[in-house]
Amino acid sequence: MQIGSVLWSILVAIELVVRYFMIGIVPGNRRPTTAMAWLLGIFFLPVVGLLAYWLFANPRLSRSRLEKQQRAREQIMDATKHLQLPEEFHSQEEWVESAVNLNRNLGAMPLEGGNSVEVISNYRYSMESMRREIDKATRYIHIQFYIMGDDEEYVGPVLDALERAADRGVHVRLLFDHLGTLRVKGYRDLKKRLKKSGINWRPMLPIDLIGRRWRRPDLRNHRKILVIDGEVGFTGSQNLIEPGYKRKSSHKVGREWVEMMLRVEGPLVRSLDVTFAIDWWQEENDEEVLMDMNEARHPLAYEERPGSTLAQLLPSGPGFGKENNLRLFNTLIYSASERLEITSPYFVPDDSMLYAITTAAQRGVEVELYVCEEGDQFLVHHAQQSYYQQLLEAGVRIHCYPAPMVLHTKCFTVDDDVAVVGSSNMDMRSFSLNMEISVMLLGKDMVNAVNDVQNHYREISTEITLGQWRRRPRMQRWIDNVARLTATLQ
Repeated sequence: MQIGSVLWSILVAIELVVRYFMIGIVPGNRRPTTAMAWLLGIFFLPVVGLLAYWLFANPRLSRSRLEKQQRAREQIMDATKHLQLPEEFHSQEEWVESAVNLNRNLGAMPLEGGNSVEVISNYRYSMESMRREIDKATRYIHIQFYIMGDDEEYVGPVLDALERAADRGVHVRLLFDHLGTLRVKGYRDLKKRLKKSGINWRPMLPIDLIGRRWRRPDLRNHRKILVIDGEVGFTGSQNLIEPGYKRKSSHKVGREWVEMMLRVEGPLVRSLDVTFAIDWWQEENDEEVLMDMNEARHPLAYEERPGSTLAQLLPSGPGFGKENNLRLFNTLIYSASERLEITSPYFVPDDSMLYAITTAAQRGVEVELYVCEEGDQFLVHHAQQSYYQQLLEAGVRIHCYPAPMVLHTKCFTVDDDVAVVGSSNMDMRSFSLNMEISVMLLGKDMVNAVNDVQNHYREISTEITLGQWRRRPRMQRWIDNVARLTATLQ
C-alpha cells in the first residue's frame, strides 16, 4: 500500500513538473492560440499530448534542406538582379507594386511580362492538355504532384505519354509527395510501373526511419507543377489522379473534385522550372537539374514572347520560415477597395487573415467566399464552419458548392487588378506546414478569366444567410468549435 502511494506521488510530481516546464516551452515562436491548444492537450492528456507534441510540434525542415533553400534563394536573386519591371507594369495600381516587391523579397521570383496564361476548369481537359504537351517534348519533362494514382481513363494516358517520352530519349524527372501518394489505392502497383519505366522518379519528403530521414510527418510538399522543355508549364490545384481520388466512397455517391489549373507559356515557365529544380535538388542532391541560375533568362526576345500577361510566382513553405503565402494574401486583401472573391476548399484562417477579410467587408468591399457544402475532411470542414458566423456578421457572403462534389479550387481575385491561383488553401496548414506554390496574375483580363469560373460556382451554389446559420443545431456548433481548436495544433 505504501509503495503504491509512493509511486502515485512520484507520478503526480512528474506530471506537475512536466506541466510547469511545458508552460515555458510550448509558447516559444508560436501563435498564442496554437500554444494554448497544445497546452490544453498536454494538461488533459499528458502522455498522449506529449507524444503528439514530440511528433508534430516542430514545423522546421532539416538543416540541410533549409541550407539548400537559402542557397537557392540567393542564387535566384543574383541571377535575376538585372531584370527590370516590365514597361506595361507601370499602368498598374500603386498598391500592386508594393505586393510585387513583397513577393520578390519573400520568394525571390521576379515579375515578368509576355506570358500567355489559360485558365482551365475542366478536369478531363486539363489531363488531356498535359498529355498532349508531354507527347510534344523533345528535351526534358519536369513533373511533380502532391498525389498520384494510376488509372486507365485519366492518369494512365499521362503516364503512357511520360513513358513514351523517356523511351525516345527525353529526360523525365518525376516527383510525388511520399505520404500524400502512399495512402492512395494502388500505390505499390504505381511504384512497380515507375520502376519498369525509363522515368527518373523520387518521393518528396520521404519518411524513412531506416535511412534516418525523419521529421514532423505532416510536413508535406503540396505543389503541382509540370514543365515541358522549358516552354510550356502547368500549375494549380489539381493532383495527378482521377477526379474521385480512387475512393470507393466517392464513386458510390458520385463525388468528384472540382479544380482550377493554369496552362502557361512565357517567362513564368522558367520560374516554375526553377521551383521544381530546387525540390528535385532537395530529394536527389543532384545539382545538375538546378541548371545554371546565373543564366536564368527566358530564351525569347521580348517581342517574340507568346502573350502580354504580367505574372509572378510565389513559392512558400517551412523552408522559407516567413509564411510567404499568408503575407501576400493578407496584403492583397487589405488592398481591396471594391470586390474580393475567394475560393478555398479548406478555409481555416489564422486571426490575421480573419481580421483582414472581415475588415474588408466592414469597410464596404463586396466579399464573397466559395466553399464546399460537404467537406471531405471531417475536422477541417467543421473547423471551417466555426468561422461562418463571424464572417456573415461582418457582411461576407458565403456560397456552398453543392454536395457531394468537393470544390478543391484555390484562388481569389482583388478588384479588377489581381488574381491569385495555385495550390495553397487558406488554412494554417498551407501557411506553415505545406510547401505551396501560388501565381499572382495582374490585369483585368486575368481577373475576368478567374472570375468567370467563380461566377459559375456562385450560380450552382447555395448561399448561407446569417439567420439560417444562427438556427443551426447546438450539437453542430459544439462540434465546429471543438474542431476549430484542433486546427490550431501546429
